[in-house]
Amino acid sequence: MLAAPLLLLLFLPFPPSSGAQLPDQDRVQIDLKGPPFPWGSMRLPKTISPIHYDLTIHPNLTTLDFTGVVRIQLDVHEDTNAIILHSKHLHISNVLLFATEGVKPLKVSAHPRFNQLALESDSVLAKGRRYEVQLEFAANFSESYHGFYKSSYRTSSGEVRVMASTQFEATFARLAFPCFDEPAFKANFTIRITREPRHIAISNMPMVKTDELPGGLLKDHFDTTVKMSTYLVAYIVSDFLSVSKTTQHGVKISVYAVPEKIDQTAFALDAAVKLLDFYDDYFDIPYPLPKQDLAAIPDFQSGAMENWGLTTYRETGLLFDPDKSSASDKLGITKVIAHELAHQWFGNLVTMEWWNDLWLNEGFAKFMEFISLRITYPELQVDDFFLGKCFEAMEVDSLSSSHPVSTPVENPTQIQEMFDDVSYDKGACILNMLRDFLTPEAFEIGIIRYLKRYSYQNTVNSHLWESLTNVCNSDDLDEGRIKHKEFCSKRDVQSGATKWYSGDELDVRAIMDTWTLQEGFPLVTVEVRGREVRLSQERYLKTDDYSLTEGFLWQIPLTYMTSTSSTVHRFLLKTKTDVLYLPEEADWVKFNVDMSGYYMVHYAGEGWNSIIKLLHYNHTALSSNDRASLIHNVFQLVSTEKVKLDTALELSLYLSKETEIMAVTQGFGELVPLYKLMEKRDMAALENQMKDYIVDLFRGLIGRQEWTDSGSVSQRVLRSYLLLFGCFRNYAPCVSKATELFTKWKESDGTMSLPVDITMAVFLIGARTPEGWDFLLEKYRSSLQMSVKSRMKSAMSTSPLQEKLKWMMEHSLSNVVMKTQDLPDVMVSVSRNPRGYNMAWDFLRVNWHILIKKFELGSSTVSFMVTGVTSQYSTREMLEEVRSFFGSLDEDSGSEMRCIRQAYETIEDNIRWTDRNLPLLQAWLDKRRPKPLHEDL
Repeated sequence: MLAAPLLLLLFLPFPPSSGAQLPDQDRVQIDLKGPPFPWGSMRLPKTISPIHYDLTIHPNLTTLDFTGVVRIQLDVHEDTNAIILHSKHLHISNVLLFATEGVKPLKVSAHPRFNQLALESDSVLAKGRRYEVQLEFAANFSESYHGFYKSSYRTSSGEVRVMASTQFEATFARLAFPCFDEPAFKANFTIRITREPRHIAISNMPMVKTDELPGGLLKDHFDTTVKMSTYLVAYIVSDFLSVSKTTQHGVKISVYAVPEKIDQTAFALDAAVKLLDFYDDYFDIPYPLPKQDLAAIPDFQSGAMENWGLTTYRETGLLFDPDKSSASDKLGITKVIAHELAHQWFGNLVTMEWWNDLWLNEGFAKFMEFISLRITYPELQVDDFFLGKCFEAMEVDSLSSSHPVSTPVENPTQIQEMFDDVSYDKGACILNMLRDFLTPEAFEIGIIRYLKRYSYQNTVNSHLWESLTNVCNSDDLDEGRIKHKEFCSKRDVQSGATKWYSGDELDVRAIMDTWTLQEGFPLVTVEVRGREVRLSQERYLKTDDYSLTEGFLWQIPLTYMTSTSSTVHRFLLKTKTDVLYLPEEADWVKFNVDMSGYYMVHYAGEGWNSIIKLLHYNHTALSSNDRASLIHNVFQLVSTEKVKLDTALELSLYLSKETEIMAVTQGFGELVPLYKLMEKRDMAALENQMKDYIVDLFRGLIGRQEWTDSGSVSQRVLRSYLLLFGCFRNYAPCVSKATELFTKWKESDGTMSLPVDITMAVFLIGARTPEGWDFLLEKYRSSLQMSVKSRMKSAMSTSPLQEKLKWMMEHSLSNVVMKTQDLPDVMVSVSRNPRGYNMAWDFLRVNWHILIKKFELGSSTVSFMVTGVTSQYSTREMLEEVRSFFGSLDEDSGSEMRCIRQAYETIEDNIRWTDRNLPLLQAWLDKRRPKPLHEDL
């Protein structure tokens, strides 16, 4: 794992509509005055575990409800009278126990707060025996994006068609059928789905037969799954069409989409074939299922979901039109497919024991996106984009409200909160650091060992570290590949030359526990005195309370290079301070080469001046990633007063010569937020001076951009970025060209073919007038190309026309014209619009209770809305307003969510930064350009 009309968003309670109505005497009666529930923990007991589920579902797409029956085979590990399992918003009936003694009904009680059912027997279920329990159930389709939920789409003729799909991660299988809904309770599933002939049904496994039922219905029988967790179960009932191919290893790959978009599936199909073959070979473990389906769902909250054998996606994450989709669309689609297919091994085959170690799933899948695409799609230049993930993780991880990669969680809201930049991006970045540390060959041997040792099992952090330790002394190396044996043989001959350490054998767990069991990341301060380099480490934290930085210590794999040698030197910093010696004195030293390590560096003394001098006179002496990391580090250090703003701005001057995407976009990423803070402070003069400085810095690079689709993927993505910025900032040549192209496109009634990579800039200019905005909306309504619709929607949200911005948010919420799944993006985009930030905040407050029901408390989507809408506030008045609103909530409406604390911290940091640095910024800009020329928005 990146709606209905308003009244339906209130999650109407049961009873379900007529298709699932149950006789009163069959309903579970919950007696609130009866005996206490026989279990007192939110986690299920280990006394019983499921072995096999026989699940039959009958969804009714007319009455929007479903009925079902599940029969669960159970293993009893301790004598007990109660079977505790999960159920949420389900009507349960006819609960029976099947034992060798016969069949008997069970007493049923519920613990709604824990989403648990207790099935109690009047006789003991004996240790070592197997039983079966059967439950009938009924429910309405979920009106959120979780559980078994309704989705719909509109055809080009205006007809609305309804379908149903599942999304069970993390704790939502219990919304669809009674089950042991924790990842460690793995079992096999045999699924049957009843449907109308006008629909198809797909699930994790291939269909084995279809029965005709009375009344013209059909029942599809699916093959039994491998052993897996409940959150990976999936089924879809729809009118989708599909295209298929077979991999070199004999796996059938199919891509499903709504009929009118099936012609946009070819790229995803080819990518899935290529990537599944890659993983099959890389992991040295055959993909264990006979098929892998990829389905584009019209309503989908996250980016995609790795259900075993049936991965599901947003339409924008899967559908590609060669004539209408951009280079960044291709990169994004390929990355998300690579992510979900990596999960078929990391997450599905080997699953974390509990959600505290979610990063074992998500960090690995994010990391494998880049490993796999580097080899299968070298033309996508994926390495140009990895560093951005580490910067995004550091943004969250620099707050005291961050959390360790592996952190205790219990309730569903806390579990949902784990799906964040720390689990995904920090997880990927520390794995990348470890790979560089161990060498890619040793790392590969270790993760293959991990996957083979724990196939169909559940793991914790320590299992991974054990698998990555002493890889060349492994008993199971003989089962590996020739290249692994050759690597270890060569490594033995080298006698430790590849090691970063001396003395004792490397303790991977001791090192990596410092990165996964404590939050935050280190700041390494470097001071060079001749050949002597003094090192110290501390936690980097954006706070005035420095006591919060105490007690942290990491084992840091340092890398560095100097002006005298391009050799990458290595040093493992295990203590608070240390000293290393250079082979010879150098003009400059650059630590964290290519930023392969998840840490920041402060160059004390004359260190930053040496770096700045190098960048101004010979910036290509350092790699693009090195330059991007220097830009990031120096500006972030301004927040903690390690570096003065003047120093960071002096470094930024070199950007007038920069051409590489990672360094350019990081330059924008550090400079643009400075004027965004001022937009909300009524400081137009200084704001415009800052805008002018950024335009001047990149004027040459913007001017060299062609309004075409030529060049490499990175060049095309950068072109789109630069021209969009030029239009945002009213850079005359950009505005003139975009206006000309929009006029021609509009005069052609949208039939003129625009270069794909520049369409966002053209649409942005068009959206500034009522006529242009209305024309974009008209084309948005009729377009079947999801990437085009996405760019139109984004451009429309940048418009200065406030009534249009309000219209977009309202219609997204009501799922009319614009999908509710897109509302978070629309709202955050409006919040970043100088004309819309107050509207977005008001909209979030007014609709808060609807939003948290639709998108689920604790979800990354709710977090994105909270932090996105508030992240640019920098006044005490707005901080108090934000505190007042969130402070009025109770726990059931989100008061305990981590994202609220993050919002407070971010605003507080913005206030500190502006109070300290705006006078410095004013003085520095005045010194450069006493009389700034600007063009107002």
